Amino acid sequence: MVGFKKTITVLVVDDHPLIREGITAVVGGFEDISVVGEASNGLEAIRLYRAMQPDVTLMDVQMPELNGIGAISSIMSEFPQARIAVLTTYRGDVRALQAIKAGARGYLLKSTLRHELIETIRALAAGKRHFPPEIAAELAAHIDQDGLSPREVQVLQHVADGLSNKELAVALAIGEDTVKGHLSKIMDKLGANNRTHAVILGVQRGIIELSQ
Repeated sequence: MVGFKKTITVLVVDDHPLIREGITAVVGGFEDISVVGEASNGLEAIRLYRAMQPDVTLMDVQMPELNGIGAISSIMSEFPQARIAVLTTYRGDVRALQAIKAGARGYLLKSTLRHELIETIRALAAGKRHFPPEIAAELAAHIDQDGLSPREVQVLQHVADGLSNKELAVALAIGEDTVKGHLSKIMDKLGANNRTHAVILGVQRGIIELSQ
């Protein structure tokens, strides 16, 4: 005989209304799960978490005002029992890695929400962690492979800002050969084919940001 099951309460945090609406729509088809709150940035997430203390929180990593990493750190410091799954667009997103280090217990690619969402929510509500096997392996690999040094991150950011090798050398007070050496290592670590590809991968994985 199956006993009474408490409804799992969920807080959805994402700055894109369509993502929040999509999650709410999927969850709406299951009687044991209920979305009790929505937030569009990290500050709202903290405020709503304090007020509702949901069973599970689904947290985007890149948001205005306060990103998901900052929100997770703040929530976990105040509520260490919080069960948070990180939402991300890209596999191997460095921000997602940082969110996991901050205390996230699950990992959801937005492209697989329809297939993974309910299983992840139920797993976290049961006190488990939920990282799909292929994602877990990829995350472990990126922890080792994406370890750009602070200088390499600086070089990649300057490349993203449009600086040439010569301009980079002047900006960082180093030789052009040194710049080329940094770029070679960056492309090797990221598995990039060229400078532009390295910038694209750097942005996708949250290592750098494009200037507005």
